[in-house]
Amino acid sequence: MQPTVAADPEHIAISKSKGIKIDWKDGHQSDYPLAYLRDECPCATCTGAHGTEPQKSNYSKPDASPFQMYKPALKMLSVEPIGSYAIRINWNDGHNSGIYSWVHLRKVCPCAECKGLRDSA
Repeated sequence: MQPTVAADPEHIAISKSKGIKIDWKDGHQSDYPLAYLRDECPCATCTGAHGTEPQKSNYSKPDASPFQMYKPALKMLSVEPIGSYAIRINWNDGHNSGIYSWVHLRKVCPCAECKGLRDSA
Protein backbone atom coordinates (compact mmCIF):
# COMPACT_ATOMS: atom_id res chain seq x y z
CA MET A 1 0.00 0.00 0.00
CA GLN A 2 1.28 3.43 -0.99
CA PRO A 3 1.53 6.08 1.74
CA THR A 4 -0.63 9.21 1.46
CA VAL A 5 1.28 12.26 0.25
CA ALA A 6 0.24 15.91 0.08
CA ALA A 7 -0.47 15.55 -3.63
CA ASP A 8 -3.19 12.92 -3.20
CA PRO A 9 -6.72 14.26 -3.68
CA GLU A 10 -9.50 13.14 -1.34
CA HIS A 11 -12.35 14.73 -3.32
CA ILE A 12 -12.53 16.58 -6.63
CA ALA A 13 -15.44 18.80 -7.71
CA ILE A 14 -15.46 19.87 -11.37
CA SER A 15 -17.55 22.69 -12.83
CA LYS A 16 -16.93 23.07 -16.56
CA SER A 17 -17.92 26.75 -16.38
CA LYS A 18 -16.23 27.70 -13.07
CA GLY A 19 -13.22 25.49 -12.35
CA ILE A 20 -12.01 22.71 -10.09
CA LYS A 21 -12.03 22.37 -6.31
CA ILE A 22 -9.85 19.76 -4.64
CA ASP A 23 -9.89 18.57 -1.04
CA TRP A 24 -6.47 17.01 -0.41
CA LYS A 25 -5.88 14.04 1.89
CA ASP A 26 -3.76 16.21 4.21
CA GLY A 27 -6.76 18.52 4.82
CA HIS A 28 -5.72 21.33 2.46
CA GLN A 29 -8.32 22.74 0.06
CA SER A 30 -7.60 24.26 -3.36
CA ASP A 31 -9.95 26.21 -5.62
CA TYR A 32 -8.74 26.61 -9.22
CA PRO A 33 -10.73 29.11 -11.34
CA LEU A 34 -10.93 28.30 -15.08
CA ALA A 35 -8.65 31.13 -16.21
CA TYR A 36 -6.01 30.19 -13.63
CA LEU A 37 -6.08 26.51 -14.69
CA ARG A 38 -5.70 27.43 -18.36
CA ASP A 39 -2.84 29.84 -17.59
CA GLU A 40 -1.06 27.14 -15.54
CA CYS A 41 -1.20 24.52 -18.29
CA PRO A 42 1.86 22.27 -17.87
CA CYS A 43 2.16 21.14 -21.51
CA ALA A 44 5.39 21.52 -23.48
CA THR A 45 3.96 24.25 -25.72
CA CYS A 46 2.77 26.41 -22.82
CA THR A 47 5.94 25.94 -20.75
CA GLY A 48 8.49 26.03 -23.59
CA ALA A 49 9.79 22.60 -22.58
CA HIS A 50 11.11 21.87 -26.08
CA GLY A 51 13.47 24.84 -25.94
CA THR A 52 10.93 27.08 -27.63
CA GLU A 53 9.40 30.31 -26.38
CA PRO A 54 6.65 29.50 -23.83
CA GLN A 55 3.17 30.08 -25.26
CA LYS A 56 1.40 30.71 -21.95
CA SER A 57 -2.16 31.97 -22.07
CA ASN A 58 -3.16 35.06 -20.12
CA TYR A 59 -6.83 34.47 -19.41
CA SER A 60 -6.33 35.63 -15.79
CA LYS A 61 -5.02 39.01 -16.90
CA PRO A 62 -7.71 41.71 -17.22
CA ASP A 63 -8.23 43.15 -20.70
CA ALA A 64 -6.10 46.24 -21.27
CA SER A 65 -8.79 48.00 -23.27
CA PRO A 66 -12.51 48.23 -22.60
CA PHE A 67 -13.03 47.81 -26.36
CA GLN A 68 -11.71 44.26 -26.76
CA MET A 69 -13.10 42.07 -29.51
CA TYR A 70 -15.64 39.53 -28.30
CA LYS A 71 -14.17 36.22 -27.32
CA PRO A 72 -16.24 33.33 -26.01
CA ALA A 73 -16.10 32.59 -22.30
CA LEU A 74 -13.49 30.02 -21.37
CA LYS A 75 -14.95 26.57 -20.60
CA MET A 76 -13.79 23.05 -20.05
CA LEU A 77 -15.39 20.83 -22.67
CA SER A 78 -14.33 17.67 -20.85
CA VAL A 79 -12.04 16.43 -18.10
CA GLU A 80 -10.62 12.93 -18.29
CA PRO A 81 -8.55 10.98 -15.77
CA ILE A 82 -5.01 10.01 -16.73
CA GLY A 83 -4.28 6.93 -14.67
CA SER A 84 -4.54 7.71 -10.97
CA TYR A 85 -2.10 10.61 -11.05
CA ALA A 86 -3.56 13.34 -13.28
CA ILE A 87 -6.34 14.78 -15.42
CA ARG A 88 -6.41 16.13 -18.98
CA ILE A 89 -8.64 19.11 -19.73
CA ASN A 90 -10.11 19.73 -23.17
CA TRP A 91 -10.66 23.50 -23.47
CA ASN A 92 -13.09 25.32 -25.75
CA ASP A 93 -10.16 27.35 -27.13
CA GLY A 94 -8.92 24.16 -28.83
CA HIS A 95 -6.16 23.38 -26.35
CA ASN A 96 -6.03 19.87 -24.87
CA SER A 97 -2.42 18.74 -24.52
CA GLY A 98 -1.88 19.62 -20.86
CA ILE A 99 -1.77 16.78 -18.35
CA TYR A 100 -2.43 18.28 -14.92
CA SER A 101 -0.82 15.91 -12.42
CA TRP A 102 -1.88 16.05 -8.77
CA VAL A 103 1.70 17.14 -7.98
CA HIS A 104 1.47 20.03 -10.47
CA LEU A 105 -1.96 21.12 -9.20
CA ARG A 106 -0.77 21.11 -5.60
CA LYS A 107 2.38 23.01 -6.59
CA VAL A 108 0.35 25.78 -8.29
CA CYS A 109 -2.42 25.98 -5.67
CA PRO A 110 -3.70 29.58 -5.85
CA CYS A 111 -4.66 29.94 -2.17
CA ALA A 112 -3.02 32.74 -0.16
CA GLU A 113 -1.07 30.28 2.02
CA CYS A 114 0.49 28.41 -0.92
CA LYS A 115 1.10 31.60 -2.90
CA GLY A 116 2.91 33.05 0.13
CA LEU A 117 5.10 29.96 0.39
CA ARG A 118 6.00 30.18 -3.32
CA ASP A 119 6.73 33.91 -3.09
CA SER A 120 9.05 33.43 -0.09
CA ALA A 121 10.99 30.58 -1.72
